[in-house]
Parts: sequence; C-alpha cells; structure tokens
Amino acid sequence: HRPLGFDYRGVETLQVKAEDWLSVAVAPYAYGFNYLRSQCAYDSAPGGSLVSVYHLTQVRDQPDQSEEVCTKIFVPRKEPKIPSVYWVWKSSDLQERESYDMLE
Repeated sequence: HRPLGFDYRGVETLQVKAEDWLSVAVAPYAYGFNYLRSQCAYDSAPGGSLVSVYHLTQVRDQPDQSEEVCTKIFVPRKEPKIPSVYWVWKSSDLQERESYDMLE
C-alpha cells in the first residue's frame, strides 16, 4: 500500500492494491479499527479506474478520542474485482452490494 495524504479532516488515506486488500484489511482490525463507518465507490474519471473507498474507525469508550483511516482501492473498469471484507466487518455486506450494483 502507499499513503495518499490526509483529507480535510486530517484522516490519513491509503491506497491498497485489490489483490492485497483482504490481507491488508485484517491489520487495521487487529489494531482496533473495529467499525466500518462507510464504504462507497466512484468513477475516478470518464473511462478511467473505479475506486472503492473504506472509512475505518477505532471506536473507543471516549468518542472524542476515536481514530480514523481511509483506504482506497483502484481497479480497472474492465475487471473491477475487489475481495469482500464481510468476514472482517459484517457491516460491509450491504454497502459492498450497493457498490457492486452500480456496475450493472
């Protein structure tokens, strides 16, 4: 993976290869990122790559002390395959399905 910088809220964004995503996703979960805040997908440019975005949060007893990280997976439009992280974060189920439905 590689860092893409920070967003306007100071959340670090990482780019992960699709083939590495499932094994990489286990690491943040093991370090306490126990909540998938959201998953979405978008077109990076007309005819360009598709991007799947996962916003991960470390939920703690003190809500003002939570940490976040964002991961982006870029895939070619002709073969947009990303492994599901349902087995890591159950809340990804419907969100990933909605992203998949955008392909049709």
